Amino acid sequence: MTIKEIDEFSRIRVKARAYFCYVLSRAVPSRLPNIELKELKVALKSISKTIKYVEAMYILDANGKQVINTISMNPKYSRKGIGASRTSRAYYYKVLRDKKCILTDPYPSIKSNNLVVTVSYPVFNDKDELEYIICIDITLDNVLKMIYQSSSDAIAGKIVKYGYAAFSAALFFVALLLFVKGIYSFFSYGINISHIKLKDVFESTILLTLSLAIFDLVKALFEEEVLGEHKKQHESDIHRTMVKFIGSIIIALSIEALMLVFKFALIDSSKLKYAVWLIGGITALLIGLSIYIKSLNNSNKK
Repeated sequence: MTIKEIDEFSRIRVKARAYFCYVLSRAVPSRLPNIELKELKVALKSISKTIKYVEAMYILDANGKQVINTISMNPKYSRKGIGASRTSRAYYYKVLRDKKCILTDPYPSIKSNNLVVTVSYPVFNDKDELEYIICIDITLDNVLKMIYQSSSDAIAGKIVKYGYAAFSAALFFVALLLFVKGIYSFFSYGINISHIKLKDVFESTILLTLSLAIFDLVKALFEEEVLGEHKKQHESDIHRTMVKFIGSIIIALSIEALMLVFKFALIDSSKLKYAVWLIGGITALLIGLSIYIKSLNNSNKK
């Protein structure tokens, strides 16, 4: 689960940084004349009302020394930390280097052992000298929860998610029935190979191929719409699922066309045109799939 959360954070990092830095800039201007520490403490209270799920808040001076006790709802490390040096922390030296609001990579919190990220916001005086750095620690899972709150936690979003789950379950049973029917039709003649007709082999292959195609569709649908893998998944993974699904359909149709060619050649050659039309449709699908894959390759090169 942690690997997936880190991977998801890498995708929404820009959005998360923009949100947190915006909230901090609204509460505290980046440049202030005659900065007083008590004013920053008041600003932290207003920030805590906007950014929920905050694990800890504290302020550093220009030398990386914590100048107030940590503000936190957790009694284990609240009202502690004043005087501690944070010069070795990324949330200090990156602000010192970049001179702007930054969002750190996820790291294990010494206090809680949870993966956290820190938002660091520098405050300069009117001479453009660094005076203080406001630091806010937020657990990684809470960051993801805040960024996706409007889409994941909304009632409408949950209804849609349950709907996709129901459709996924129904399609899974269809794929299962096709799989069982394909296996049964192939082995219904027992172990006597002489009783097995070529037509039965083709039909079993078609059923199993369609079962695989529907299963791939169910897998993609469930991961993307129910589990939310479209937020964690690379776009290329989704395209690969689409190519795989269309490829399975093309294989099934090709087998059906081949079976029709043999059938009409033996029974009624005048109906071979129907098999030819099906082969034409398969050719069109192959051309479309080729164009689709080529466009993907060209977009990846850019």
